[in-house]
Amino acid sequence: MFGRIKRDIDVIFDRDPAAKSVWEVLLCYPGLHAIWLHRIAHYFFKRGWVILPRMISNLGRFLTGIEIHPGATIGEGLFIDHGTGVVIGETAEVGDNVTLYQGVTLGGTGKEKGKRHPTVGNNVVVASGAKVLGSFKVGDGSKIGAGSVVLKEVPSYSTVVGIPGKVVCMNGEKVNRIDLEHNLLPDPEMEMIMCLQRTILKLEDRITRLEEELKKTNDGKSL
Repeated sequence: MFGRIKRDIDVIFDRDPAAKSVWEVLLCYPGLHAIWLHRIAHYFFKRGWVILPRMISNLGRFLTGIEIHPGATIGEGLFIDHGTGVVIGETAEVGDNVTLYQGVTLGGTGKEKGKRHPTVGNNVVVASGAKVLGSFKVGDGSKIGAGSVVLKEVPSYSTVVGIPGKVVCMNGEKVNRIDLEHNLLPDPEMEMIMCLQRTILKLEDRITRLEEELKKTNDGKSL
């Protein structure tokens, strides 16, 4: 147990430059408290209890602003940064070394029974306000941009942005470190605007050349 607690603390020091001391981490990080309370709730939930684990989950939500259903499966090395508004559904599965920022939802899309929440692979970063909705997998090493709404499977080592979420980067190479630079993402809308601007400039140049040719032709006829 103590080894697992040490691992939880090390994760925060590894991914949050604002962490200054062990006592600060123990007392002031709601994401850490939410994970610890979830482990207790999950223990009872797996043994068939219902009310007690839900009460523990509600206590965790009241204290931290983070709601993790007792049925959710959480891997090692999860880091919930800031955490307010994070929601993780009952059948969600979160892999190892995952990073979730504030406002993230791992939710379902309807009233269907059984598996209805996403499975998040290892070394995944889900940025602020992103919504991952449905029973599909987010592949290992992927990044989901802030405010994105992801409704279908995400290949491994991909970058997803937009509403609905679209894969805008996928290199297929193995990532050996956790990439927290979720602010450096492609902007597909800006790329489309720039493409249209380049097309307009080419058309304007072509029209200018055609007008010059037409003027020369008219001048030749008048002579």
